[in-house]
Amino acid sequence: MGSELKDLNSKPAKTQQPDPNDDDASAKDDRPLLKSTASSAAEDIQELEKKFAAFVRNDVYGSLGCGKLPLKEKLLLGIALVTLLPLRLLLVMSILVLYYLICKIFTLCSAPNLEEEQEDYAHLGGCRRAVILQSGRYLSRLLLFMVGFYWINETHKDSANTQDNSKTESTKKQSEERVRPGAIVSNHLSYLDVLYHMSSSFPSFVAKKSVSKLPLVGLIGKCLGCVFVQRESKSSDFKGVAGIVTDRVRNAHQNELAPMMLLFPEGTTTNGDFLLPFKTGAFLAGAPVMPVILRYSYRRFSPAWESISGVRIS
Repeated sequence: MGSELKDLNSKPAKTQQPDPNDDDASAKDDRPLLKSTASSAAEDIQELEKKFAAFVRNDVYGSLGCGKLPLKEKLLLGIALVTLLPLRLLLVMSILVLYYLICKIFTLCSAPNLEEEQEDYAHLGGCRRAVILQSGRYLSRLLLFMVGFYWINETHKDSANTQDNSKTESTKKQSEERVRPGAIVSNHLSYLDVLYHMSSSFPSFVAKKSVSKLPLVGLIGKCLGCVFVQRESKSSDFKGVAGIVTDRVRNAHQNELAPMMLLFPEGTTTNGDFLLPFKTGAFLAGAPVMPVILRYSYRRFSPAWESISGVRIS
C-alpha cells in the first residue's frame, strides 16, 4: 500500500488540455490579437498624407528623397553630383557676385532710406534705379536658366477681353487703362518663387532682419526695398510690419515708380496642387492687387518645398 502511494506521488500531475472541439473552452480564450506595428504605422502615415495633402511630395523621389530608384538612375545622380552640381553652383555664385557689384557701385554715393527702422535703396531714381532694376530682372532670369528653367510659359487673363465688343472708342480706351496694383499676391511653392517674380516685375517683399546682414544677399535685398522683420523689442510709436506693408502697398498703387509688394498670403509653401486660405494682411491697404498663380511642370523632380509630410511627422 505504501509503495503504491509512493509511485502515485512520484508521477507528475498532468495538466488538462482544452479540447479544441469544446465550445466552452474556446469561448474562454478571449485574449486580444496583436496587430503588426509596421502595418499600423503605415496606416497612420497614409491618414496623415490624406489630411495634409497640400504638403505631400508627389515626385518619384518621394518625401525626404526616400523613393525607390533604379540603379541606373542612382549612378546618373552620382555623376551629376560631382560634375553638374559644382558647375551650376559656380555659375550661380558668379551671377550673384556680379549683381552685388552692380548694386554696390550704383549705391556708393547714396544714403539708404531709414524710415520706420528700415534700410533700403528703393527710393533711388533715374539711371541708377533703372540699371539696378533691369540688370536684376535679367540676371534673375539667367539664374533660373542655370538651375534648369529653360522655358517659362506665362498666361495672362485680361478682363477687358471678356467684355462686350460693341463699345464706343472712348469706353474702350477707358477699359484699356489699367489701374496699377499695389501688391502681387502669389501662391508659394519654393524659394525659387522670388527669382521668378524678380525677373518678371522686380517687387519688394518681406524678409527676416537677419537677411539684411548677410553678405551679398543683404545689399540686394535693400535694393529691392524689402521690409525686414524685426523680432526684438520696438518703441511704442513703431507701427510694425503690417503698418509698413500697408503703407508700401498704398504708395505702390499711387506711385508708378515705387516697387510693388510681393506677398504670399498662404503663409507657407505647398506642393502646388492646393491653395490654402489667405491671410488678410495683403488686403488691409484697400488697394488693388494682382493675383499670380505659379505652377512648376516636372516629370521626375518637383522643385516645390513642402513644409511637412506624414513621414516627417511620424
